[in-house]
Amino acid sequence: MSDPLRLGIAGLGTVGAGVLRIVRQKTALMRARTGREIVISAVSARDRNRDRGVPIGDYAWEDDAVALAKRDDVDIFVELIGGENGPAKAATEAALNAGKDVVTANKALLAHHGQALAELAEAKGAVLRFEAAVAGGIPVIKTLTEALAGNDITRVMGVMNGTCNYILTRMEDAGLSYEEAFAEADGLGYLEADPNLDVGGIDAGHKLSILAAIAFGTQVNFDAVELEGIGRVTIEDIRQAADMGYRIKLLGVSRMTGRGLEQSMAPCLVPETSPLGQLQGGTNMVVIDGDQVGQIVLRGAGAGAGPTASAVMGDILDIARGTRVATFGQPATSLRAAKPARAATPVPYYLRMALLDKPGALAKVATALGDAGISINRMRQYDHVTDTAPVLIVTHKTTQESLDAALAAMGKTGVVDGEPVALRIEEV
Repeated sequence: MSDPLRLGIAGLGTVGAGVLRIVRQKTALMRARTGREIVISAVSARDRNRDRGVPIGDYAWEDDAVALAKRDDVDIFVELIGGENGPAKAATEAALNAGKDVVTANKALLAHHGQALAELAEAKGAVLRFEAAVAGGIPVIKTLTEALAGNDITRVMGVMNGTCNYILTRMEDAGLSYEEAFAEADGLGYLEADPNLDVGGIDAGHKLSILAAIAFGTQVNFDAVELEGIGRVTIEDIRQAADMGYRIKLLGVSRMTGRGLEQSMAPCLVPETSPLGQLQGGTNMVVIDGDQVGQIVLRGAGAGAGPTASAVMGDILDIARGTRVATFGQPATSLRAAKPARAATPVPYYLRMALLDKPGALAKVATALGDAGISINRMRQYDHVTDTAPVLIVTHKTTQESLDAALAAMGKTGVVDGEPVALRIEEV
């Protein structure tokens, strides 16, 4: 049997404690599946005395994560600290510079520094693995880098933030306002310390940028992701979209087009009968379209101690087996900087607006759409509320540019009260 594989774990929060439990409880299983003993040499965290529900006294302690990363008795540095800079970045760089393999769950670190870290790992003969950084327990990184390596990927799409999906499904199921569902999620501890990371789409945008880099062979570029959170989604949108046969999801979509790489994370409508439309609660789902395989749908827990720690251990066991894959699926030096492109692939749109009670109001809206080259697929008008009437329109496929022109023209008609809500409809 080979020598033991020695871990140094930095960060003993929910996921770190979960990794400790697996290593302690699954010793025989991991030995049988890898032919090696997996052991923990040392750990590091902010508070040595905190009760984590799992003993840590058997392991050497380091107050400094960088010192842990440099230890001679650590083969794999496991970074579970979090954050795009600070100790997480410094310790990861220290481990790679020392030629050590790194396993991380840190999507922010990879979204902002992935290319530089991948090049460093490659130069030092180390591997950098991060299955747990995207969609928790769903093996989407491994699927893209290995199982679908023989495919040209045409689209990556998914619900990648469980908190947002929880809020949106609670709004629909319980008839809650956004503010009420937000407060409920906060009370259950689902929200990040900075809630905008969740509801503003930033957390999910980090994940999308990582998947796009792997899918399309490009340098990760989070700054090019178009971000819109779920704060503007109202209970009226939830109800009226359902009335038209759709559900609203915070949906990440990435495509490579002739204009460049589209990366968008925004509220979208999906058919209620589709896999994404059926997704409830805090579950994640990633949909991958490949030219050879067709469509692959991956669904599972996107967060939590068990699922995320499972993904971390999957990476560790692959290294124990001798599996060494380039960080983003191909040599870092071969990844190209993609030209960012605004999402402009033609799709149908959902429009909700309040029309003033004036003669010819609906005709003026239809004219604005027609002049922009947009045809109406379906339209529904509801009873008047005071002096306005709610109107829903589902268009045929059109571009964002054409829609923007139509919305600008509507604003000049004098019949639209306020700003219309416009959401993309993605076909699944």
